[in-house]
Amino acid sequence: MAARVEAATMGGGEIDEESDERGSMWDLDQKLDQSMDEEAGRLRNMYKEKKFSALLLLQLSFQSLGVVYGDLGTSPLYVFYNTFPHGIKDPEDIIGALSLIIYSLTLIPLLKYVFVVCKANDNGQGGTFALYSLLCRHAKVKTIRNQHRTDEELTTYSRSTFHEHSFAAKTKRWLEERTSRKTALLVLVLVGTCMVIGDGILTPAISVLSAAGGLRVSLPHISNGVVVLVAVVILVSLFSVQHYGTDRVGWLFAPIVFLWFLSIASIGMYNIWKHDTTVLKAFSPVYIYRYFKRGGRDRWTSLGGIMLSITGIEALFADLSHFPVSAVQIAFTAIVFPCLLLAYSGQAAYIRNHPDHVADAFYRSIPVSVYWPMFIIATAAAIVASQATISATFSLIKQALAHGCFPRVKVVHTSRKFLGQIYVPDINWILMILCIAVTAGFKNQSQIGNAYGTAVVIVMLVTTLLMTLIMILVWRCHWVLVLVFTVLSLVVECTYFSAMLFKVDQGGWVPLVIAAAFLLIMSVWHYGTLKRYEFEMHSRVSMAWILGLGPSLGLVRVPGVGLVYTELASGVPHIFSHFITNLPAIHSVVVFVCVKNLPVYTVPEEERFLVKRIGPKNFHMFRCVARYGYGDLHKKDDDFEKRLFESLFLFVRLESMMEGGCSDSDDYSICGSQNHFKEKNDNAATFDTFDSIESITPVKRVSHTVTASSQMSGGVDELEFINRCRDAGVVHIMGNTVVRARRQARFYKKIAIDYVYAFLRKICREHSVIFNVPQESLLNVGQIFYV
Repeated sequence: MAARVEAATMGGGEIDEESDERGSMWDLDQKLDQSMDEEAGRLRNMYKEKKFSALLLLQLSFQSLGVVYGDLGTSPLYVFYNTFPHGIKDPEDIIGALSLIIYSLTLIPLLKYVFVVCKANDNGQGGTFALYSLLCRHAKVKTIRNQHRTDEELTTYSRSTFHEHSFAAKTKRWLEERTSRKTALLVLVLVGTCMVIGDGILTPAISVLSAAGGLRVSLPHISNGVVVLVAVVILVSLFSVQHYGTDRVGWLFAPIVFLWFLSIASIGMYNIWKHDTTVLKAFSPVYIYRYFKRGGRDRWTSLGGIMLSITGIEALFADLSHFPVSAVQIAFTAIVFPCLLLAYSGQAAYIRNHPDHVADAFYRSIPVSVYWPMFIIATAAAIVASQATISATFSLIKQALAHGCFPRVKVVHTSRKFLGQIYVPDINWILMILCIAVTAGFKNQSQIGNAYGTAVVIVMLVTTLLMTLIMILVWRCHWVLVLVFTVLSLVVECTYFSAMLFKVDQGGWVPLVIAAAFLLIMSVWHYGTLKRYEFEMHSRVSMAWILGLGPSLGLVRVPGVGLVYTELASGVPHIFSHFITNLPAIHSVVVFVCVKNLPVYTVPEEERFLVKRIGPKNFHMFRCVARYGYGDLHKKDDDFEKRLFESLFLFVRLESMMEGGCSDSDDYSICGSQNHFKEKNDNAATFDTFDSIESITPVKRVSHTVTASSQMSGGVDELEFINRCRDAGVVHIMGNTVVRARRQARFYKKIAIDYVYAFLRKICREHSVIFNVPQESLLNVGQIFYV
């Protein structure tokens, strides 16, 4: 019997098996749960984009201005200065630069991002990790393979299927063939994420510094040092109030940005009418050809400044969360796009008559009568733009945490209404210090602009490559359409990237250094996390060994419940054997708790917990898998523990109902009770399985069986036993695995593991703090693992 149980357990414990066999209990579940298909379909539709009335859609479009378009909208503050940092040699260059700005705004933000990339959101979530999550659901590309087929039954786990011989299937197999390709995909995602973090530093610096630069136009006697000081004060104030969240003042963002767009559009029309209406000929692309035909390295490198007109698109996609795509599209096409075109055209008209004012083109083009009101609006808009980028950085950090790519840091949810509004204290202060250092260190817009442009163009390239895979695997587009999108995007973006290469030594090195530092941290942390998981997988305890110990596990079973935390969703973890071989007693009820993050934005509360039994019934050993999406809030321990026991009680009732009291021996097996259960009422609850020996059930599917199952005496007896043990005390047992490099390991691995990873483990938050485990109920089990 022990050998048979071990084979069944170890065979079913493998994560992501190639075989599609689901076992006889899965077939039974499908027969009994036919009525749930319609309900599941309704639940899935809840997470699709809803239909909105025209009035509500317009309201959401207005609100999206403050959250999505603040960064992109403040670009007119600094574009022309960064395009012509050495002055204007030929007046016709202004028309050529304006034409480049017009078609850059049309090709990248309008056509690529607003109408293509934004549709690749993950249940409304944007950003590089959201794209990565979509890919992880459609192909087995996760480096940590902890997903199971039951995860795919979640209502939020949407995925597409494709024909075996299709181009998508071939691409999927190509990605899954080698670990190196999965790693390369993850590194690509991390590079894009690190560059967005760099944007979170550079956007506040250049936006606030450019807005504060308006003081010198009206007050010429003010030195540049005073402007920098004002900018630093604003930045310190901005980062200092982040812990309050944007929920209380968020309603002001949309009116501020809307007023900003109306103001710059009005001033633009005024300047076109007053100074030079011929700038409108820049809508002809022929002036782009003439611009480059005149030759010169300066015209090519000026693309770095022109590219700043499309900065903010990465924040646009990352901050997509609370608005439907249609609202974002309406806001851009109806307000943002035309207002920006008028603003840039107006500045170009002014510069045509005053080429020596290019350094302060925005403020000098403002009529004197509205100068100070416009200065206030510009400063407020710069703050809103900075806030949008900071919020996007916080969101990406949380997504990286869920994917095991960032050290555990404190995440505070600042709003009860919106799940996506978060605050990460440690990252906030790091961003503030680096932002002040950039502002005070460079002291001018040109070098910061070069740094900003470098970060943005790399994010654009990463997004293009990820979108290529999304179009193939998720959207299943024809390969010709994918090729057209990829080639056009890469041609434009590589052109900008080549221009930014000339500016690496003029400030462009800053985001590269910042991104390299964050990439090192994220890569080392993920490597250590991966090795820890592989260690747990390979050192799982044999079920035959557990059964050989008998119901007492060879120890004294003392009253109480032991919650053993593990990263495994299947099998008995090594820390458990380490625990029982070093201590003389174990609790009467043992529950292995696995907190697992899935590549979905959220897991509905009713589908959060999965419970199964390990071994025979009189061993009183269970497993609970708590599943979270990358946007979910981890509840406090009291609530988590309460939900865990509710799930456990429901499972025991369901199991008793299925068993019918016919099997209560040490040879308990789900397979042994299947035939009896088939004779029961078809209205009984359903039953999901991980494998042929360990039963599992989601909470949402058993809520209607409590009354029926309470009649089963065996289940009631066990419920009373578990309740008594719970009253006796609950102890949280956590593994503290120390990872160290082997003696024969290469020097770079020793540095990465023994110094970098060890330092990150030391300063990051412990699991007990994340789950708010009381210190008096905590028991740490230490072990060392060499890589």
